[in-house]
This record gives sequence, C-alpha cells and structure tokens, in this order.
Amino acid sequence: MDAATVTALLETQLEGCEVFVEGGGDRYDITAIGEVFEGKRPVQRQQLVYAALSESIANGSIHAVNIRTFTPAQWQARG
Repeated sequence: MDAATVTALLETQLEGCEVFVEGGGDRYDITAIGEVFEGKRPVQRQQLVYAALSESIANGSIHAVNIRTFTPAQWQARG
C-alpha cells in the first residue's frame, strides 16, 4: 500500500476531509482536516481515522500510523 492509496481510502471514508499522507510500506503520517472533527475530543477524532483504516490494519497492510486531525478553523489558525 502506498501513500496515495491511503489518501484515497481516507478521503472516501472521511467525507469532506482533506487528507495528507506521508510515508510508505506499512508506516504512515496522516494529517486530516475536516468539519467531521468539529466538537470531538482528540481520541474520538483518532477513532474516526482508525475506523476508516481498520481493514488495512487488520490485514497488515498498515502497521503504524501517526494521526493529526484538525477542523478547518484549526488548520487555518496554524498560519
């Protein structure tokens, strides 16, 4: 699995999110920006991303992920 495939998977599963993925092999750094994260605690946000990746994690295509999530306002505030 490559970064482009992970990106496409997440953008399909996390409706309305913009997703950036770096890495390869079985380890990825994921940044996801979307209104779907509004009002959710950090653990709830990560659960959404993990749920989208659950099949790939279960079959071993993905071993490790580093997840950063933002609402659009939080992303813009980063400057």
